[in-house]
Amino acid sequence: MSVLDHSLQQVGGPDLVNMEVMLNHSELFRAECKRLMLETDKACKRMQDEDSKQLDQRVRDIQFLKKELELKLDEIILETDVLVALQSRVIKALEACKEPLRVTVLCLEERKRRTPPERLYDEVNIELLKEREVTEGVASLLERVAEQVSEQIRLNRSVKYHLERDLKEKFEAQNIDNSCALMTVHSISNQQMSKHSSSALLTVTPKQWENMADLNIAKAEQQKSNSVSLRALVESVLQQTAADMQKQFQATTAAIQLNVQQIKSAKDQMEEKLPKILSEINGQQMIREDLQVAITENEHFLSLAQTRLALRHQRPGKEQCHDPAQVQLLAEIQQLTAHINKLREEVVQSEEEQRALVRCQQKLQEGIDIKANSLYIDEVLCQQHREAIIIHSF
Repeated sequence: MSVLDHSLQQVGGPDLVNMEVMLNHSELFRAECKRLMLETDKACKRMQDEDSKQLDQRVRDIQFLKKELELKLDEIILETDVLVALQSRVIKALEACKEPLRVTVLCLEERKRRTPPERLYDEVNIELLKEREVTEGVASLLERVAEQVSEQIRLNRSVKYHLERDLKEKFEAQNIDNSCALMTVHSISNQQMSKHSSSALLTVTPKQWENMADLNIAKAEQQKSNSVSLRALVESVLQQTAADMQKQFQATTAAIQLNVQQIKSAKDQMEEKLPKILSEINGQQMIREDLQVAITENEHFLSLAQTRLALRHQRPGKEQCHDPAQVQLLAEIQQLTAHINKLREEVVQSEEEQRALVRCQQKLQEGIDIKANSLYIDEVLCQQHREAIIIHSF
């Protein structure tokens, strides 16, 4: 303590020592406050820089996942579009089965109208039944394929929905984090503070956040792979079913054409035989007329011989000689009677022959009519119905 301070204290003056202490303390406090303000300012800037780095990194992470999601979204959209086009082909292929099946059934019904002798379970019927079976089998298979394609399209669109929703949320999160990164102390006055309590927010870890996006990407990849495999299968089915229908259609057509040729050949043979039968019937008629003329002539000669013999019986008793003339007349009557009997037998035989020929004619005519009816059904009706069928690759 100085002499002056001591003297002031003795005379009852102010406590300068304490004042000095207080002054020093105040100066030290101010210096500490400046140091503290400087440190807090540096800490704030450092934390702001760290916040910006973390937000920028978060935005980059979001952008990376967004690109992955957008890529999968584009792929699934493209795959779905291709699958929808394939679905249209399957539906058209299914629709294309209706007309061939209708014609096949119609041909089977038409052939039931054949007359009983021709209503056989022939090769044409066998091929038509095979054709109906093949077409019905193809239609059933295409229906199942169409259902599978529809289900895969639904799954693809479900994946697309989740990808779009994830992208929308990530777009919003990116915008929010971009806003946070650009935000300053001078701009927060324009921001309305959230009124939601933190307890109401759903919090996920970064790993969980990344796993959710990866799960959506994995689902998209899986459905894309399933879709590609299904398309390959459907393409194979479309190709094979069209080939099966075309093969069976050709087999049925060949059977019909062969049957038509066989019917024509049989009909031609019968038609060729018919004029000969008719000619022979006419010949029998003519020969019978000639026989009747011959019988009449022989009867005339017989009458003459009988008249001569009867007249000679009127000779006087002693003139009733069994002379050569008498013998000749008796022999002539006997011979003429035998001739007439033989000729009459031939007439009867001719009539039998003619009746047999007429029966042959009737059978031939009936056979020709039957063949003509069968030919009309197979060559005209069935082939005309089948002309409209054109089986293209589905």
